[in-house]
Amino acid sequence: MDKLGELLKMVEEHGTPLFIVDHEKLRRNYRTFKKHLPRVQCYYAVKANSQQQIIETLFEEDSSFDVASYNEFMQVYQYIKHFEKQKKKDYVWDKIIFSNTIKDRTTLGKIKQYKPLVTYDNSAELIKLKRYCDTAGLVLRLKVPDTGSQVEMASKFGAEPGDAQQLIQQAFDMGLKVEGVSFHVGSQCTNFDNYTVALDIAGTILHDARRKGFPLNLVDIGGGFPVPYDPGVPQFEQLGKILNSEFARLFPDDIEILAEPGRFIVATAATLVSEIIGKARRDGKVFYHINDGVYHTFSGVVYDHWIPNFHAFKGGESEICAVVGPTCDSFDKISLSVELPWNLDVGDFLYTENIGAYSTASSTKFNGFDGAKIIHTKDAASHG
Repeated sequence: MDKLGELLKMVEEHGTPLFIVDHEKLRRNYRTFKKHLPRVQCYYAVKANSQQQIIETLFEEDSSFDVASYNEFMQVYQYIKHFEKQKKKDYVWDKIIFSNTIKDRTTLGKIKQYKPLVTYDNSAELIKLKRYCDTAGLVLRLKVPDTGSQVEMASKFGAEPGDAQQLIQQAFDMGLKVEGVSFHVGSQCTNFDNYTVALDIAGTILHDARRKGFPLNLVDIGGGFPVPYDPGVPQFEQLGKILNSEFARLFPDDIEILAEPGRFIVATAATLVSEIIGKARRDGKVFYHINDGVYHTFSGVVYDHWIPNFHAFKGGESEICAVVGPTCDSFDKISLSVELPWNLDVGDFLYTENIGAYSTASSTKFNGFDGAKIIHTKDAASHG
């Protein structure tokens, strides 16, 4: 059966809107990342899509994890809670990082017993860490260029490079231990110069600290690895060659290198099928009203600057149409310029590809709509 036939068969069984996660694709994406960046320890950014089945598949692949909250931490921890005590500690230390630079006091108190790896970028965070979680290993997050990335980060996160040595010194003076430095070039980064500039900044700061006697041995290059949403996106393999060359130039073998891919792992691993629930011609343009929208699976249009794609199961002469969501908010317009057949009817289906990242993760129940049903395919532990 072809892909469209398989999708329609699943719709017949489960209804719409239907969000389908392909775990074989998840595995392939993870293995592709490891293949092209063999020196890098891969920490899946749980925030991109925190479905438990996704975490389980990546745990089985021996992925490490980037978590932003205590709840995300516990989603991973459940797979190691039966480990012997020392093995459990080793796992948390080596394979989980709290990369949210600002953590509340309650969370810090809860994670203190696990001796986690955490990021920071300011003095106030050091004071909190000293009081509530002085067992942590620290990673100083640096502000770096993010020009041209789909989602910029520098305006909210990262210490100015000029303040880095002072923040490292302060941490050690307080009896805390800084393990290394980190950065994030912005999500969906297609300007690879961002990475090379950021690595130069990180390398300079790390080596300066080591010369002063501080035993930093870790560089976290964050996320931002590009997903092929369209043919114009530069290839990840090209970025891999650039990064591997820079690693060899800047960092001796005793420097551990981490990364936090989220979008790269999960974006292309999911497809959404939605149903046309209404049709009208407004100011000369066909409007298709569907049973999913920007408050639900298409939330990435708002929060992630994502450009949605739609494909019809039926053929026909196409024109520029609008696709809008089911809520009574006029803001719920998914796209006003989609090329689709103009002759689709109520009850016909559309499908959207590459919708795995920052979609269901930020979905709401606005207007009382439940959002898409999520099913998992090609995975031994999957269930609908």
